[in-house]
Amino acid sequence: QVQLVESGGGLVQAGGSLRLSCAASGRTLSVYTMGWFRQAPGKEREFVAAISKSSGSTRHADVVKGRFTISRDNAKNTVYLQMNDLKPEDTAVYYCAASTRYSGSTMVLTTSFYAYWGQGTQVTVSS
Repeated sequence: QVQLVESGGGLVQAGGSLRLSCAASGRTLSVYTMGWFRQAPGKEREFVAAISKSSGSTRHADVVKGRFTISRDNAKNTVYLQMNDLKPEDTAVYYCAASTRYSGSTMVLTTSFYAYWGQGTQVTVSS
C-alpha cells in the first residue's frame, strides 16, 4: 500500500506560479497511475490532471490546460503539478491520488478510479 504526502501549496497572487509535489512511500510509484484533483469550499472534488505509469501520456482538465503541467519522477517517487498563471478560481485544496489501474480510459478523470489519496495541500490565489 502506498502513502501519499502533498506539499508546495500556499498563498500566491493571481498570475503567479506554484509547484506542488506528491511524495510516495511504502511502494514504488512506478506501478501507479497518478492524478491530481482539487476541491474548493462547497464544491465537489474535480479532476485536474493525470499521468500514466510510464509518463507516456498525460491528461489535463480543460480549465487548466496550457497553465498546469503534471509530471513524475519515478526515481524520486514523486509526482509534480506545475501551476502557472494562477487565477483566483484555482483556489482549492489539491489532492494527489494513485491507482494501480491503467490510464487508458476516461475513468481516469473520476475519483472512483483512484484507491489511494493524500491529505491535500491548500492553494490560495489572491486577486
